[in-house]
Amino acid sequence: MSKKLGIEGKILDVAYRHFLQKGYRQTTMDDIAQDLGMSKKTLYKYFPGKLELLAACFEILKTKMTAKVEAILDNRHLSFPLKLKSSLTVIATHLAPINPDLFEDLREHAPEIWSAMTDYINESAYLRFAKLIEQGIAQGLVNSRINISLIVMLYAAAVQSLLDPKFYSQFPDPIQKGIKIPPSDIYDQAISIIYHGILTEEARAEFINA
Repeated sequence: MSKKLGIEGKILDVAYRHFLQKGYRQTTMDDIAQDLGMSKKTLYKYFPGKLELLAACFEILKTKMTAKVEAILDNRHLSFPLKLKSSLTVIATHLAPINPDLFEDLREHAPEIWSAMTDYINESAYLRFAKLIEQGIAQGLVNSRINISLIVMLYAAAVQSLLDPKFYSQFPDPIQKGIKIPPSDIYDQAISIIYHGILTEEARAEFINA
């Protein structure tokens, strides 16, 4: 890796940490430059502005997620349940650290990046997740009577909603306060509910036979 790429990588690491901690609006090029121990003038030689820094950070995030999920789906040695769990874990691991307030910040002050990120999440859900569900049906591990598009849309809707503060705001205060759990737990429990259900084994058997 060239020296320039090494410096750019360090800049992006520091910038992304600031965006996660303080959001887009509250992060300044001065903050990033100071943290890096370089002048703002030097920082501008690598990135012309904060918006370009943010865009580059999310491009790296998307590239990492795509590579990891595709590697899981293409691995012939992994069982379907492990592929399902591993792919969801990758998505949760990369998206959970992003505070919903940052996404709200992006929608208001960096709409192009917000749109590109949500489009990527939806596209990833439709294309890669549908492929995984098809594998599960082919192996007899997913109920073939359930519509694949519906499965994928429920997953995509869950992920997108959990990233959207405006989705939260429509609920009464007790419900909003009740969701104050770590983002990683939100992802884990939401996906578990969608694909495993809320019933115990005993109740599920009764429900099926009712």
